[in-house]
Amino acid sequence: MTAQTTEPYRTTVGRRALADLPVLEVGLRPFFLLGAAWAVAALVLWVAILAGHLSLSGPYDPLAWHGHEMVYGFAGAIAAGFLLTAVPTWTGRAGVVGTPLLGMAVLWLTGRTAMTAAAIFDASAAGSALAGALDLSFFAALLILTLRQVVAGRNWRNLPITIAPGLLLAGSALVHLEALDIAATAALGNRIGIAVFVLLVTLIGGRIIPAFTRNWLKNQADGGSLPVQPNKFDLAAVAVGLVALVAWLAAPQGGTAAIAGTAAAVAHTFRLARWRGWRTLSEPLVWILHVAYAWVPVGFGFIALSAVWPAHVPESAGLHALSAGVMTSMMLAMMTRAALGHTGRPLHADARTVLVYLCSLGAAVTRIAASLLPEMFLPLIALSGTLWVAAFGLYLASYAPKLCGPRIAG
Repeated sequence: MTAQTTEPYRTTVGRRALADLPVLEVGLRPFFLLGAAWAVAALVLWVAILAGHLSLSGPYDPLAWHGHEMVYGFAGAIAAGFLLTAVPTWTGRAGVVGTPLLGMAVLWLTGRTAMTAAAIFDASAAGSALAGALDLSFFAALLILTLRQVVAGRNWRNLPITIAPGLLLAGSALVHLEALDIAATAALGNRIGIAVFVLLVTLIGGRIIPAFTRNWLKNQADGGSLPVQPNKFDLAAVAVGLVALVAWLAAPQGGTAAIAGTAAAVAHTFRLARWRGWRTLSEPLVWILHVAYAWVPVGFGFIALSAVWPAHVPESAGLHALSAGVMTSMMLAMMTRAALGHTGRPLHADARTVLVYLCSLGAAVTRIAASLLPEMFLPLIALSGTLWVAAFGLYLASYAPKLCGPRIAG
């Protein structure tokens, strides 16, 4: 989100039915809660599957279902909360609130229910098609809403952001095609979703991280250098990252992925260093943005290593560096910051929020370690799952009352 999106949210037209409920005042409120709750539930189900306590007999391969529900279920909800909040702010248009917002939440919940039921039970082809249609309808609605607001507001600068829901729609459709025995595209579909979110982090993160850091540093008394303003180097870094992501999608074990991944890792390391993150260690709400972005060069580095030494660095290491690392840590960084700003609270991370960050980072590190240390796979997966559930459980315990309650006056 831009710096403005942490300011109080105001709709530009009269409120619709149900909009007086605080949880339906702005898109981030219901979707951050739903996304966090599904992050816990879906991960518990996945660990139960790995431990042999639950089996999926439906048309969705267990690994494909897990990837889909992490990328398009959990992360899809967070993306919806972000877009339904940020796009109205950028365009000056009325936000989706009240009954329409409730409808979007119900649509997302229906998709999760249908996908889980189709995966657990031996669904027919018609049942699989229905589950896919319900899941895809959510991203179709999100695409229509965001595109309409950008076009109506003539906010062409942010038109590329509307591509994201369209790409998520296409990526999710590829997962459903495999469940219908049409094409073996589930793995590619899940990787597309991850690539979309990583690209959004490099695009939007390049705007908000130096801006938030600069604003915070200006209020400090120690002086010192400020983040470098975005320039052509940032555009080049994003372009190199895009090439690396496309190469990873096309041929994860190819030479192009190794070269482009290395170049992207170097470019984004230098980009991150220009933002002076080491000067923000006294405010977790700021340093977590830098730590989350640090996963970008780490993820690209693992992509390159996996392409060169696949026997020693499996592809899953890079995949989880980008998903559990980049996606999840950046989402939690924004889920905490935006929730505080939109509910009228000071932009400061308390001890419980810091613990959310640490558990999330620990979950990512141990999940990557599980890929690199196959002899320790199950214990590390269990530890990673525990830390993941703790991170989102703590988020719900701390932020659900804020997101469901009224904004603090003043």
